[in-house]
Amino acid sequence: MVHSSDTYWLALRGVRGLGPRTCRVLLERFGSAERIFGASESELADAGIPINAARNLLNFDQFAPLERTLCEVERLGAHLVRWCDAEYPDNLRHIADPPPFFYLRGNLQAVLPNSVAVVGARVASDAGLGMARRLGRELAAKGMTVVSGLARGIDAEAHQGALEAAGLTIAVMACGIDVIYPPEHRKLADAILAGRGALLTELPLGMPPIAENFPARNRILSGLCLGVVVVEAAERSGSLITARMALEQDRQVFAVPGSPLSGKTRGSNRLLKDGARLVECVEDVLEELAPQLGPVNSASVASPTGLEKTARAASAAFTPETEEVRAVVESLKKEDQKLHIDSIIEESGLRAPIVLRILLELELKGVVSQHPGKLFALAAR
Repeated sequence: MVHSSDTYWLALRGVRGLGPRTCRVLLERFGSAERIFGASESELADAGIPINAARNLLNFDQFAPLERTLCEVERLGAHLVRWCDAEYPDNLRHIADPPPFFYLRGNLQAVLPNSVAVVGARVASDAGLGMARRLGRELAAKGMTVVSGLARGIDAEAHQGALEAAGLTIAVMACGIDVIYPPEHRKLADAILAGRGALLTELPLGMPPIAENFPARNRILSGLCLGVVVVEAAERSGSLITARMALEQDRQVFAVPGSPLSGKTRGSNRLLKDGARLVECVEDVLEELAPQLGPVNSASVASPTGLEKTARAASAAFTPETEEVRAVVESLKKEDQKLHIDSIIEESGLRAPIVLRILLELELKGVVSQHPGKLFALAAR
């Protein structure tokens, strides 16, 4: 019986003994799923496939349910992106264990090579959440695609930040394309799709977000990107798994430093000890990745975005709420140039942690902008 081409691709996941690495070997040898299922036992053996896996493939007969699955995928407004398709992301194609295909909802053009993952704790501090949102917003404003996992905490803030900048963001899910997890992020998922972003997963329809799916999902998340930024991570964190996979895939790993007194940042601080690039502002990421970036970013840097214009207007109308905030704002007003963080601390007469917290709050409100070299200025300047 003749089946549709996509049915053979779905069948690859249904054959016992065929993992992503084995599928890659077969695809490099035969070029497509249909040709793999048309191969003989001796041809499969010549490709180095274990005999049991080869026989499972030759005896596979569950095509009819997969045809019905394809109808449901179409009804959901999703489609398959296959390893042999020109649109399959090049970054992902060249990892050791790429998915033979993935399900995608949304804009395939969002799956761009200039992508950066922003990940971290589900239960994060206010400072961590603010940093994730700022990084998502500023990366997107510079023309990068922001990739994360749609999870609570850092992931959600990174997506939200990208949306605030009217930029592109992708959610790589550890469940079926028809399952939104956590369920309270359905509006966020809808906003990602409305903003020309995308949802993607390699997992079949109806698959719940069980624990064993997350490490496999993380290899796709890091594989799509040039680098991974860990904002906040405890010592035993899924984000550290993503960072390890990124290193195995020859991706750059970044980490935002945190207080050594907080258990929420011990994992990310350990990444810094192990050689991750320290991130205090978006330029720390972009400068490191600059040799790999395509021309898309130059256009984004050339002119102010609508978000930046809004920020400038906000700073002009801002009224400090406390004496501490007033001291920081006044220190910035005294100079007609960008001020180093040390100068702001000296001018304001406040302790460094207080100044850093206030600057972050003011930046999130659009009152202050941060520049390379730990320099700050009122956004109106």
